[in-house]
Amino acid sequence: MKDLKDKVAVVTGAASGIGRAMVDSFAKQGMKVVLADVEKERLQAAADEVSASGTDTLAIVTDVSKEAEVRALADQTLDAFGAVDVLCNNAGVFAAGLAWQSPHQDYEWLMNVNIWGVIHGVRVFVPIMLGQESEAHIVNTASMAGVTNGPYTAIYNMTKHAVVGYSEALYHDLTMTGTKIGVSVLCPELINTNIGEARRNRPKDLPGFDFTSEERQLVEGSLQELAATQGVDPTVMGERVVQGIKDNRFYLLSEDGWRRSCEVRLEDIRLARNPTFAMPMEAPDSVAQS
Repeated sequence: MKDLKDKVAVVTGAASGIGRAMVDSFAKQGMKVVLADVEKERLQAAADEVSASGTDTLAIVTDVSKEAEVRALADQTLDAFGAVDVLCNNAGVFAAGLAWQSPHQDYEWLMNVNIWGVIHGVRVFVPIMLGQESEAHIVNTASMAGVTNGPYTAIYNMTKHAVVGYSEALYHDLTMTGTKIGVSVLCPELINTNIGEARRNRPKDLPGFDFTSEERQLVEGSLQELAATQGVDPTVMGERVVQGIKDNRFYLLSEDGWRRSCEVRLEDIRLARNPTFAMPMEAPDSVAQS
């Protein structure tokens, strides 16, 4: 899709962070934008700001873990704009801790949002895009944690690996069946967002919020601090997504130390050696065998 002007984009997790950056980048391209998020007040504030710039916008409160709400998002989008040209399955949450200590509810929460949110988006919107018989594009937000791995973040890493694998399979499905739908998987590095505070959106029917451990405190505290002091501006992700759509490029990856960590992991697989813990924020040779 080389020309995005007047096309319709749907972005989940659009009230802040990477999602909001995508919305702003799409608006600059002259697109119509549908913002979806679980945070009602932040969502409306974001939509009001984007609309004030002259962009046609629609804000829809959506919990992507619920298929019925994703279907309602699609229905309201079609009612308002008549089409969906770009879908960004971007909503995501984070929790840290040792794999065997993290409560069952952490697994359920992250899998519901990070994996099922993408699945619901694909199952609801792809048939719509196919029926339009025109070019379209899907962007699934994973993470560089989806192409690397390390300690204390087993659940998050697992969900993001799932998004990468699912997106690759989706790409093959759409390509082999001759569709006009492109796919990209966005793998952000450390970004200046508030994902370290994701528990503010944890459903009340999922207990375990108060679970804590030394590893959880270490990772979540460090993530918030590093994101604020060293994180990449989210606008970079918005621009990366726009260019990826125009280039019909699948892998939208970091080019910093995270990319080197990915290369180390791929080398582990190629050589069938034990996993290497390659610290992404350190020099390329700062690796440890585990």
